[in-house]
This record gives sequence, C-alpha cells and structure tokens, in this order.
Amino acid sequence: MESNEIDTATIERAVRDILVAIGEDPNRGSLIETPARVARMYAELFSGLHSDPGRHLQKAFEESYDELVLVRDITFNSMCEHHLLPFTGVAHVGYLPNGTVTGLSKLARVVEEISRRPQVQERMTQQIADLMVSQLNAKGVIVVLEATHTCMTIRGIRKPGSLTVTSAVRGLFKTNQSSRTEAMALIHGK
Repeated sequence: MESNEIDTATIERAVRDILVAIGEDPNRGSLIETPARVARMYAELFSGLHSDPGRHLQKAFEESYDELVLVRDITFNSMCEHHLLPFTGVAHVGYLPNGTVTGLSKLARVVEEISRRPQVQERMTQQIADLMVSQLNAKGVIVVLEATHTCMTIRGIRKPGSLTVTSAVRGLFKTNQSSRTEAMALIHGK
C-alpha cells in the first residue's frame, strides 16, 4: 500500500470487529460482504484526503470581467469527523476576478474534493475560500455552505430539519458591505 492510499484491508477487519462488538455474526449471509463494501465506501468518501483540490484552479483564463462570478447550489456530501456520520448540503461559491477567471465546473470540483475528507462544516467553508484566494488571486471570495448533519438529526438531540449555515468571506466581500450584500442577495435568490 502506498502512503496516499486508503488501507481497505484494515477497514475490513475493523468493520468485522464492529459487527462482532454489536452482537452480530459477520459470517451471516447478508453480512459476509459488508466489511468489503464498507471499506470501498470509505475509500470513496475519503478520497479527498489524498488529492490536491488546488489543481482544479490552476487553469485560468485572462479575462477583463471584474464582476461577481457565483455558482449556487453545488451539492456535496461529507463526513462529520466527530461521529463519522454524513452531512449533506449545498455550497454557494463566488469570487470577484482579478484579471483571470476559471472554469465554472472547477469550483464544483473544489467543493467535491474538499468535502471528501473527514470534516467539520466550518473548516470546509474556510478551506474552499482560502484555496480560491490563493489559487485565483481573486479580489474577493465568498463561500456559504448550508447542510443537514445526521449527527444531529438521527442521534443525540434528534432534530430533523435543522440546517447549519456557515460563511467565509475574503477580500472585498469582507471590507465592502455593498459587495457582500449583493452576493448574499444573489445566493439567496433575491
């Protein structure tokens, strides 16, 4: 196994141990392949740990456009690092170009890759914003994430329908209230 790979054999052994620990028989017909399925699932869900999402923003195009570029409602699935339960939602990602623009799909790819790690929503929001600032040299960046956390909806407090909203603003969106207000209005469709 290379250092950038997920150790699926260890995950399989651990899942088998969990099944035994909860009182299940891992040799029962429908559970026999569960450890391997879970290992493949974790390899997929945590694939962002071993990649550089910044590579998606390295291709930029010279463009004099200097108004807001916003991609709304980018769906994502991530895994809460506290309980290893999913949180799902949408990301709204915008920036004010500084002489270059990037492909719109690249913003969605960044969200996807950063979400594919054990995460907390607050850090994920900041990581997306900071990466865009560093890679695009944007005059301003705004990132808003809205998500439902199963660690709150199916266990613990059990509050289905609750929504967590986080934001990260950089550059002109932090210093210029009218730019920030315009971006938030567009994010919320007003």
